[in-house]
Amino acid sequence: MATRVALDTSALMMPVELDVRLFDELERLLDAFKPITPQSVLEELRRLAEKGGTEGTAANVGHDLATERCLVVDTEASYADDALVELAREGTVEYVVTNDRPLGERVREANRPVIALRGRNKLAITQP
Repeated sequence: MATRVALDTSALMMPVELDVRLFDELERLLDAFKPITPQSVLEELRRLAEKGGTEGTAANVGHDLATERCLVVDTEASYADDALVELAREGTVEYVVTNDRPLGERVREANRPVIALRGRNKLAITQP
């Protein structure tokens, strides 16, 4: 069975902002995985994309990746970080991918490992 992995806004923007081959890196770490993202992350990416510039481009690419490659789920929480913590706490996902340190700490407090950038463009797992 594929490992369920939740992707946050920063993770979905990594391919453009940090030159990270996100899905290749997840495959390297986990073999088979199922990417999941909360609806609130899509909304956050849409808002960022409207601002334009480099961040807007990264958000636009992230939005496309999420809609094409991820299972988009609804959560009780409307704020993206809260939604990701909710998915971790409920056991809906085994990992959360984020570069957001405060979010990573909250996920680890929920007793779930975090996948984050280590080095220039590689991902690594941090246990709770």
